[in-house]
Amino acid sequence: MATVLRRMSSTAVVAVGVLAVLTSCSADSPDGSGAESSAPDGASTPTQEATPSPSPSPSPSPSGPCADGTCQIEVAVGDVVAVPGRYGLGPIEVTRITAGAVEMVAPLTGSGYSVSGCSGGGGVSSQGGGGVEMSCRAGTVATINDVMRFEVVKISGAGAVLRIEPAG
Repeated sequence: MATVLRRMSSTAVVAVGVLAVLTSCSADSPDGSGAESSAPDGASTPTQEATPSPSPSPSPSPSGPCADGTCQIEVAVGDVVAVPGRYGLGPIEVTRITAGAVEMVAPLTGSGYSVSGCSGGGGVSSQGGGGVEMSCRAGTVATINDVMRFEVVKISGAGAVLRIEPAG
């Protein structure tokens, strides 16, 4: 299974934002007030008032080929791989690929972290959070937070194949 995830371009984000603003600015009355409009005979008729927007929902679960915790995925620099929260990491971003290693960064979702098999470092605040940097060599099998098995299967040019699965 080879799937590539790419970052959403800022153009797409701006387009979605503009669409949301345009949609919210449309109204039933020509002046955009949504209060009352005049009927053709001069009588006032009430217009439908806007319904309140729903309260924000919690952050969605990660999606993508690694969201269930097991995948083999082809990546390039800039790709972001979402993993389940039980692994203690937020989305993993590939920052550099060399002939011998893949370098990545990820936010921490717990109060600590451990990396065995890859070089890495990072910081954690007393309230949790923070981030970690990892550099994993091709062929090395690493364990992250004692719950995630991570392997750089191969490096080829500007890309790499990663395998992620539960440890144990």
